[in-house]
Amino acid sequence: MQNADQGQAPELQGEDLIIGIVRARFNDSVTQALLDACRTELLRLGVDDKDIHVFDVPGALEIPVALQALAKDDQYDALVALGCIIRGETYHFELVANESGAGVTRVALDYEIPIANAILTVEDDAQAVARQTDKGRDAAQVAVEMALLLDQIN
Repeated sequence: MQNADQGQAPELQGEDLIIGIVRARFNDSVTQALLDACRTELLRLGVDDKDIHVFDVPGALEIPVALQALAKDDQYDALVALGCIIRGETYHFELVANESGAGVTRVALDYEIPIANAILTVEDDAQAVARQTDKGRDAAQVAVEMALLLDQIN
């Protein structure tokens, strides 16, 4: 989560946070690995297992509507979007990548809830596998950091 350009990351303590995760089943082995890494990191950061709520949807295009329903519920401190879009031979890749990303951003802004977007957009399976653990862990850290920040601001 930290590189030379970002400076020092704050100490993250996730106790008492409730995190909702929406995971696309499409490219299941990758999205399950994203989920496993995300859950492991949330637990390491102190989020209680009972406060990690996971919801599966068919694919990346369905992620935003599930996030919206969770945001409306008003019980979550942060949300996480997990998916994997692998480029194919048609324009469908761009459509799914652009629309799912725009939908995630719209929900975050409309409901003022932090959403860690870990919907991978990759060229091939190898790129997805290379990123799945780090991006799952990063999503957990972003969710906790942003939940704490918005709590501080509000």
